Amino acid sequence: MLIHPQFDPIAFSAGPLSVHWYGLMYLIGFILFWALGRMRIRNGLHQGWRVEEIDDLLFYGVLGVILGGRLGYAFFYKPEFYLSHPFEIIKVWEGGMAFHGGFLGVLAAMWLYGKKTGRTFFQVTDVIAPLVPLGLAAGRLGNFINGELWGRVTEPTAWWAIGFPQAQSADAREVLSHPQWHDWLYQYGMLPRHPSQLYQFALEGVLLFLILWLYSGKPRRTGQVSAVFLIGYGLFRFIAEFAREPDDFLGLLAGNLSMGQWLSLPMIAFGLLLLGLSARRR
Repeated sequence: MLIHPQFDPIAFSAGPLSVHWYGLMYLIGFILFWALGRMRIRNGLHQGWRVEEIDDLLFYGVLGVILGGRLGYAFFYKPEFYLSHPFEIIKVWEGGMAFHGGFLGVLAAMWLYGKKTGRTFFQVTDVIAPLVPLGLAAGRLGNFINGELWGRVTEPTAWWAIGFPQAQSADAREVLSHPQWHDWLYQYGMLPRHPSQLYQFALEGVLLFLILWLYSGKPRRTGQVSAVFLIGYGLFRFIAEFAREPDDFLGLLAGNLSMGQWLSLPMIAFGLLLLGLSARRR
């Protein structure tokens, strides 16, 4: 069993300013969005778009990610706490962001941008869809560096198994409900877990990026690129959640599925519907 290397969460410091790896990963994701978007427009993949518009899309997208991600975490995962402590929502620096909330925030921001520029909603989302996955990959890499959002317990003989020192409290709770794991905890000092952050990095990030990049390289009907993003992300997230430890304050929900899986199902369903409707349009 491997042990998480316990990276310093601070990437570098300059005087009183400390830059954390997780924030740096967000920055890398935004830079990749900006650079790849400008490259695609210069290469003529989005007729009628100007290179400078990527700057505006990035600004709208950043607002959508931050506001939507925080509100999504508050109301999807801890609604009772934040409804009784509403001012805690603004404490973004304490952690707590939800992809599905950030996704809805970006959709709202893109709708506003479309209204501003006279474009349809899916004309805008078809442009940004291939630019998003590498940002997601960067975020998952930040999760792994921080040693957070670890995976479920697996066999210690598995070559991919990793012990996370940050999960020691969770390991102790796991042993109470699974006494057969007591020997592993005694031997290694921690339980072997799936590095689910790296699974999500590979699936939702790198693989989804490759699929969308190749698919959008040819002319497609409006909405089809957005549909493939919805199907791909929803499917890959649903699969990865089987290896990811559910949030301890939620656990598994109906059908023995996690909150992430339940939130991914509507994405897959709407993506399939959108793909079918787009194919029937002229």
